[in-house]
Amino acid sequence: MKYPAAWLKGNSLGESIASQLRLQIIRGQIKSGEILSENRIASDFGTSRSPVREALRTLSAEGLIALQRMGAVVAGLQLKDIIELYDVRYLIESFAWQQPDLTNSADLLSRMAQMIDKMELAAKHQDYVEFTSQDISFHETMIQASQHARIMHLWASIRPIVLTVMLITNEEVLSRGEEQTKYVIGKHRKLLSSLQTRDKSVIQSGIEDYFADSRRTLQASIKGNTN
Repeated sequence: MKYPAAWLKGNSLGESIASQLRLQIIRGQIKSGEILSENRIASDFGTSRSPVREALRTLSAEGLIALQRMGAVVAGLQLKDIIELYDVRYLIESFAWQQPDLTNSADLLSRMAQMIDKMELAAKHQDYVEFTSQDISFHETMIQASQHARIMHLWASIRPIVLTVMLITNEEVLSRGEEQTKYVIGKHRKLLSSLQTRDKSVIQSGIEDYFADSRRTLQASIKGNTN
């Protein structure tokens, strides 16, 4: 698996290198404990060391590597990290989904329904990249619509890892066949249906069910990719 080229458009070279390395680390292609060489990475990407340093600083800020005297030591993404990641996602999205102005927006709900339809179409073509694009757009649309600056800042801090993890898990979902794909799409439709009720208790229950199931799926996927 390679990081989708379309997702790199407009990124700096350092950001692009970080995206590629992030995917390799989370998939387990680069193992925990490995030391990353600036010279080796610069050679692999055909660039100078400056954008490599930018990439390593980004990954260090995300907790995927630790910058030490000996070099950049890979920390990886452990089960504890995955649980914490989804705890933060749950806090962000449960806040966003409970905003009264959003539940009353017919246009917003319509756009989110269309995103689920596009996920379904992407699945028919076994296009896990487009499936993932629509998946994250579904969640991100609600977060952005909250217009809460601090919530959006918090989301931006975890988004690169969330997107990468989604890419990995959605590739697996589509590879498992139609039944599993329909199940995932159904989860999104159920979540949207809870929002359409405009009942806070129903919405909260829908969010809790969605994230409880997603945590289990994610943990199993990451364990499979790091064994």
